[in-house]
Amino acid sequence: MPQTDTDDRREIAPARLPDAYAHCAALVREHDQDRYIATLYAPEGSRPPLFALYAFSHEIARVRAMVSEPLPGEVRLQWWRDLLEGQPAGEAQAHPVAAALLDTIRRYRLPVAPLTALIDARIFDLYDDPMPSLRDLEGYAGETSSALIRLACIVLAGGRDPGGAAACGHAGVAYALAGLMRAFPWHAAEGQVYLPADILSRNGVTRDDIVRGRGGPGVLYTLKELREIARKHLRHLASLAETIPPALRPAFLPVALVEPYLRRMESRGYDPYRTIVTLPAWRRQWILWRAGRKG
Repeated sequence: MPQTDTDDRREIAPARLPDAYAHCAALVREHDQDRYIATLYAPEGSRPPLFALYAFSHEIARVRAMVSEPLPGEVRLQWWRDLLEGQPAGEAQAHPVAAALLDTIRRYRLPVAPLTALIDARIFDLYDDPMPSLRDLEGYAGETSSALIRLACIVLAGGRDPGGAAACGHAGVAYALAGLMRAFPWHAAEGQVYLPADILSRNGVTRDDIVRGRGGPGVLYTLKELREIARKHLRHLASLAETIPPALRPAFLPVALVEPYLRRMESRGYDPYRTIVTLPAWRRQWILWRAGRKG
């Protein structure tokens, strides 16, 4: 990819970069343990830029929790968009995630468009509108989770485009759907509804039902449909497994946790409003270790 006139403005003081990358690693370790563990299976030199990508994703995802109204959230997201589109790097010196991300973009020639699209997709998070349709939900997952896997693959390929966009797409959608279903109790309490309105309507459920903690069997039916859709994407990913070079596998490793998470949602006594769907740390580590060995 050719250099642009914004590249010079993305230079970050080298002395600050080790601390910036260390901050990203600590942030991911605390808030995104699945990706943190998976990144440990990447070559040592690739881990800091991967942590920078995942820390950026976390920073964007938590904007809603940092503001009381959508407008300040949009301002925060615009700051990131401006930074990526060429705002002088001096603005990033005091923000370690921004500094590490801009350095990663420069070193690995990452395309900026997927990063700004991720920001744009997250505007949805700031509002309480329901997700209109399954197609919209899969698009949201593609621009957030799938894009992150795609960018991680470029890092693992040393800055080259390694292909495999279809595999990244299916992997990201499956992982995002599982994550959104796991987060259902918190989203419902906050008035957020990521379950597609078209599927909810078919099952006789409205947004108000969900945010008021009701919905009955219709919510369970909707979640069951989404689990099957996530599994459909897992099957597509499995059919593309041979197209994923071994060097790229750390970017896909978190997807190994999707099926175990889905099975936990199918256990007896599952209540989407109260059940915390998680796995013990030792089991997650074992699943990722096994997936890493099997490829």
